[in-house]
Amino acid sequence: MNRILIIGCGLIGSSVLRTVYKKKISRKIFILEKSKNNISKIKRLNLKCQVLKDFKNEVPKMDMIIFCTHLSNYEQALKKINKFLNKKTVITDVGSTKNLILKKIKKKLKKGVFWTSSHPIAGSEVSGPEFGDSNLFKNKWCVLIKEKSSNKKHLKKLNQFWKRIGCKIVIMNTKQHDHIFAITSHLPHLIAYNIVKTALDFEKKRKLNLIKFSAGGLRDFSRIAASNEIMWRDIFFSNQKNIILAINLFIKNLKALKRDISIKNSNKIIKKLIITKKVRKKIIQLKQDVNLPDFGRN
Repeated sequence: MNRILIIGCGLIGSSVLRTVYKKKISRKIFILEKSKNNISKIKRLNLKCQVLKDFKNEVPKMDMIIFCTHLSNYEQALKKINKFLNKKTVITDVGSTKNLILKKIKKKLKKGVFWTSSHPIAGSEVSGPEFGDSNLFKNKWCVLIKEKSSNKKHLKKLNQFWKRIGCKIVIMNTKQHDHIFAITSHLPHLIAYNIVKTALDFEKKRKLNLIKFSAGGLRDFSRIAASNEIMWRDIFFSNQKNIILAINLFIKNLKALKRDISIKNSNKIIKKLIITKKVRKKIIQLKQDVNLPDFGRN
């Protein structure tokens, strides 16, 4: 591969950049980044890339373009490069939701050009190019979105690309993807934000220095809740229907748990706690986490 363009160079974008450079996947790496602060950091970090300036001459020559920016920035970024796109260029993104955003993009995408979506399941609560990691994608799942209209050649190239990056590949359609990640990713983040907000409200109401005495549970939820607010607002809005369904199910289970506690139904409480513990064991078996106390922290 000769040329790759990365649009948005925060945690994920800069991690793609670092990995592509480290593994010599592309001869030249270009970035398109609207944040002057991020561009300054990239230069200071001496990341091996060129800032895209000549759209007319450079964009048509790209072998691959990867959108790593916030979902709400997709349309604005596409507008800058759309008329220069080459139908041979593999275009993808790393967004956490697919169905709604891809419908919007495909309506505006230059005729004859294909968008083949990806979702590497990697990241953390920190954001910015300074936190990029060339090993971020190692042994992580990457979802490739396959629809009836998907370009098979581009899908194959993306399969090869993400494998070289270090990922394991799974194929889904947009609806499957958004249903699954509403539960496994989006709802947990939403709950984490709400738990931290609840702790703050409780602290304010009771006038207690509650945060000072954060136990492991609140501490771990606060890590998730420290994630980028723009990214998560975009995710909540773009996967709105699935997230609302997930919230409704969560509320139903929470009410049932409240009822069991209020009437001291020991059998039901114990049964629920045992069943949910099994999920952790399965996550360990699938090597999605380490089998160490406190997540292996020192």
